Amino acid sequence: MRRSIWVLCTIALALPLAVAAQRSLGLPSGNPSDADPFRIASGSSFSASAPAGRRAELAAAAAAERRKIVDQLSEAERLIQSNYAGGPKPGLDSLTKNALTSLLHQLDPHSNFYDRSQWKELLDEQRSGYAGIGASLSSFARGAAADTYIVSTFERTPARLADLRFGDRIVAVNGVSVEGSPIEETRDKIRGPIGTVVRITVERADSGRRETLTIRRAIVEQPSVPDAYVIERGIGYIDLSEGFTYTTDAEFGTAIARLKSAGLTSLIIDLRGNGGGLVDQAVKVAGRFLPNGTLIVSQLGRTASDRLEWVSSSVSPETMPLVLLVDENTASASEIVAGAFQDRDRAIIVGEKTFGKGLVQNVIDLPFRTGLTLTAARYFTPSGRSIQRDYSNIGRYEYFSHLTPLSDIGQPYFEAKTLTGRRVLGGDGIVPDVNSSPELMTSQQIALLDPMFAFANDLVNGRLGGLAAMPMSNLLTSTDTRGSSIPDLPDSVIGRLVEYRTSDGTAVSAATITREREFIRARLRHHIATASFGSTLAKRILNEIDPQIKAAIRAIPAAADLKRAADRAIRSASK
Repeated sequence: MRRSIWVLCTIALALPLAVAAQRSLGLPSGNPSDADPFRIASGSSFSASAPAGRRAELAAAAAAERRKIVDQLSEAERLIQSNYAGGPKPGLDSLTKNALTSLLHQLDPHSNFYDRSQWKELLDEQRSGYAGIGASLSSFARGAAADTYIVSTFERTPARLADLRFGDRIVAVNGVSVEGSPIEETRDKIRGPIGTVVRITVERADSGRRETLTIRRAIVEQPSVPDAYVIERGIGYIDLSEGFTYTTDAEFGTAIARLKSAGLTSLIIDLRGNGGGLVDQAVKVAGRFLPNGTLIVSQLGRTASDRLEWVSSSVSPETMPLVLLVDENTASASEIVAGAFQDRDRAIIVGEKTFGKGLVQNVIDLPFRTGLTLTAARYFTPSGRSIQRDYSNIGRYEYFSHLTPLSDIGQPYFEAKTLTGRRVLGGDGIVPDVNSSPELMTSQQIALLDPMFAFANDLVNGRLGGLAAMPMSNLLTSTDTRGSSIPDLPDSVIGRLVEYRTSDGTAVSAATITREREFIRARLRHHIATASFGSTLAKRILNEIDPQIKAAIRAIPAAADLKRAADRAIRSASK
């Protein structure tokens, strides 16, 4: 970890010190090629680019300053180790990590240091996978404590091979009890290095017996396009909420082809919750809908080599009307797609204002399998709007939680015009064309989640007298891109909630069932679909009642009108 300090100091501090040294040595300034003697590059190294004849002097000056800083940090660590008495003696690893993290957080909210486990998790996310067993987990309460349950498993994964099923309760991991533990702790215990073994003790949902399963961890592939289907006649829906990874564009192309064969005439792309990822994949997805040569995003950094532009290379772009769904967790690369579509009038943007993350991070490997992200540039939409939200006068918590209104941040909006002359705003994410808020659960509905899961678990396992087990192969009428549906639950099933008591005696009143009947109906159908066919297809049940998806469907005619107006503007400009 000591070498990590040296590398970070080189990255974070050598540049201003080198610039100061350049001035003291009388080197020329003002020319972009000479103004930056060192350039940050992937691999965490600097290369001298000062004028010939002065490089050795400049390098020596910078190296001397680096040695001074490293000596000061080492001395600080030695003093803390020798004299601190306020608690347990701090380890060098934690001291180093905290020092690096604090230093980077002084720069901006997105520059960050990652220890070994965090760095591996970051790289796994970019590769569309993680090392684990391939099960989807959820937390539900039984009395005062919440436990972790298996909700679904993915195809060709260790969890599926071990026959883990909906409703199995995780009791222990590697012999250590996790009953009542937060779901994050249980998840982290289950994950681990590829090829290693984890022992999971579960209480089986169908029998109540406890079994200990020995499961070998493997890379679990996570599709970045988990679902695509025709949500209404001719209207396709593509779930692109899992981030942009190495395979996103290929997955997206496959989804488009399948939807076209199912009669696609217009399309909704769901970017809600998409926190970004690989920019080149976002550019490829956006380029599928924009004419060849159309600017998608530009990048402006400190050096000439950091000033880049990405354009569409599609010679026959898709022409169907397009609606984009976004929310406050739509960030970074996904905001590039939204900004390009909005500026070029290619899609109607529906939902909530996006996160506002337009800083470009270099991803830099450090020794000992650690790493960092360091901001090197900013992204701008085709009309010149900055995506990045101002962060200069607020803390990290307020920034990431969206708790501080723009009026208190001090960064005013600035205006730009789209291809057809529509007024759009910059400096605070992407503001949607159609505002639509999610339907948040009430406190009464939240209180229903635990007893409804317990009821559904008993229902699908045939433990409710007079009702057969519900997961039947004919419930889902179609599992392809033409959509799927689960028949409506009969009132007699919902009515059984009045009589139902969970294991801790919890009951749901008849008045609550009457008031929340449609909410209960949708959630029970969702649980039944999850138990029968997995979480991906089950999500379609919730999509049926999603107000933002309904707003996106209503926006399809406006998207068609906007596409025609944009085409006219392009033809007019080419004359």
